[in-house]
Amino acid sequence: MTAVLYDVPGPSARRRALVGTVIGTAFILGVLALVLWQFERTGQFASSQWSPFTDPGIQRFLLRAVLSTLTAAGTAILLSLALGVVLAAGRLSNHAALRVPSTLFVEFFRAVPLLLLILFLFLGFGDVLGAFGALVLALTLYNGSVLSEIFRAGIAAVPRGQSEAAYALGLRKRQVMLIILVPQAVRIMLPVIVSQCVVALKDTALGFVIAYEELLRQGQLIYNNFSNVVPTILVVATIYIVMNSALSLIAGYLQRRTSRTGKASTADLTTAVVSANRDLV
Repeated sequence: MTAVLYDVPGPSARRRALVGTVIGTAFILGVLALVLWQFERTGQFASSQWSPFTDPGIQRFLLRAVLSTLTAAGTAILLSLALGVVLAAGRLSNHAALRVPSTLFVEFFRAVPLLLLILFLFLGFGDVLGAFGALVLALTLYNGSVLSEIFRAGIAAVPRGQSEAAYALGLRKRQVMLIILVPQAVRIMLPVIVSQCVVALKDTALGFVIAYEELLRQGQLIYNNFSNVVPTILVVATIYIVMNSALSLIAGYLQRRTSRTGKASTADLTTAVVSANRDLV
């Protein structure tokens, strides 16, 4: 069945849309041209401004900064995923002793500004954690709390009939969660999980305030030495865009894989449920 949400635009509506598109495009191009002209007028495109990036020493310096950024982001993402699973399981528990502390933990660390959390951990425990540990722990606490809500919402988005049918077959809650709900919820949650991972990668730039040697901090050292603020910012921004685009491409590949493998037949799913039920007997 086809659902029509709006009327097909007529000739006058199409003309208005075309005029609006042309005006909007012209405005954006005009702003871009003005910015480029200003950069050219102030000498930001002069070869002397960009020559530091042809130096192998500067290139190695930026490469180390990229590795530091990816190390902090990768560690924080893995720990956040693990923490998010634990907190989501706690929030979905039937036992108040697990549900209430998990809820308080999630609500607290979601509400605290990440920059404030980084500063608190570094100033309070910097002698133990160091800049890397303070940044990673802050990212883990914040993103783990957000991911726990993503996991909980993904599981709740699976139609209730799925779990009811599994319970009717005699499965326990743990088996229903692992066999029925989680495999379906992962496909629902994956785009949002990837978006949060991208946020975690970009948030490593907040390590700038505690002098962690990530990409933004090292970029500041470059433009302080060569007085080429705009070229350095453009180079650093390009590197961030490349890293985030690569993460998005990987996520798209994983999503396509899970979509293909997730299209199991009803007979296969029934066989898995019956096998699990047989294990209980």
